[in-house]
Amino acid sequence: MAKSKKTALQEKDGISISEITSNNAIEKLKKKRSTKIDVDTLIAAILSKDITALSRAITLIESKNPKHLEKANRIIKACLPHADKSVRIGITGVPGVGKSTFIETFGKHLTGMGKRIAVLAIDPSSSLTKGSILGDKTRMEALVRDKNAYIRPSASGDSLGGVARKTRETITLCEAAGFDVIIIETVGVGQSETTVHSMVDFFLLLKLAGAGDELQGIKRGIIEMADAIAINKADGDNLKAAKLAKTEFARALHLYPEKASDWQPKVTICSAVENKGIDTIWDIISDYVDTTTKNNYFRAKRNEQNKYWLVQTIEAQLKSDFFNQPKIKKELKKQLELIENNETTPFAAADYLLKLNN
Repeated sequence: MAKSKKTALQEKDGISISEITSNNAIEKLKKKRSTKIDVDTLIAAILSKDITALSRAITLIESKNPKHLEKANRIIKACLPHADKSVRIGITGVPGVGKSTFIETFGKHLTGMGKRIAVLAIDPSSSLTKGSILGDKTRMEALVRDKNAYIRPSASGDSLGGVARKTRETITLCEAAGFDVIIIETVGVGQSETTVHSMVDFFLLLKLAGAGDELQGIKRGIIEMADAIAINKADGDNLKAAKLAKTEFARALHLYPEKASDWQPKVTICSAVENKGIDTIWDIISDYVDTTTKNNYFRAKRNEQNKYWLVQTIEAQLKSDFFNQPKIKKELKKQLELIENNETTPFAAADYLLKLNN
């Protein structure tokens, strides 16, 4: 009787090559996941300008895992004495104004001057799925390849102001890693952009000509916070409109009260695509830093920002601690049902939950 052939599924004596390969891959993956994070090694690597270590540390501080909090705090504390030496620039503007293109051109200009720049690009998160595209690295191809540039896209999540949670700490890590300029690209224009303003030295507002934005110059809010306004896409047929918009915005800015920094906001035009006017914007930022350093406003502003972020951190932690309590989670669900059935009011429910916590 002929010996029957055995299939791979029927084979019992021995292990196939594919099985060995799969098992090895799984073991490697398990080992990688279980590798403990050596905080001291990570800190030393960050201070020696190791980008991989920087990325890993940022991931750690962005983690919502309570186990990572202690390690993240140790890293931040160790990096703090080596930070505070960069120029922090916030860049905002309506969607379509060309923020990513501008930042890439601006970034290449700075690296061409021998500076190291870090771009913290905030991607909007879906309010339904909580997901983000995080596509800034694909939009800034030339800057990604620049050895003196570092781009870190982060999801905005549910944090106020369209700023990723822990962005403030990320700035500290990037400064400790030796970056001269930190650029924060925000989601878009809105009242909550004040959060960005509270963590940068210079606030740049990008505008478009011929988009109905000129009349917005007489309104308060985002324009009042700007240290400079750049009319982007000032090229081709749009150049004339851009020059007109520059004049209108310059007139509008003179209507605002004088800033505590003694700095008069500037208006300029630029074309990120044609790389025109980019050097002028850096000159404006440099003038601002020189002016505010001499009159001590630069340091005073950073001190005020640190105090602000102390209060914000306490508020965020209290909120997290409150909602993560088992009894609050249980009672919150009941109160939401009572509100839905019109058996209580949101204010009465809040009062009940707060007293329950005492």
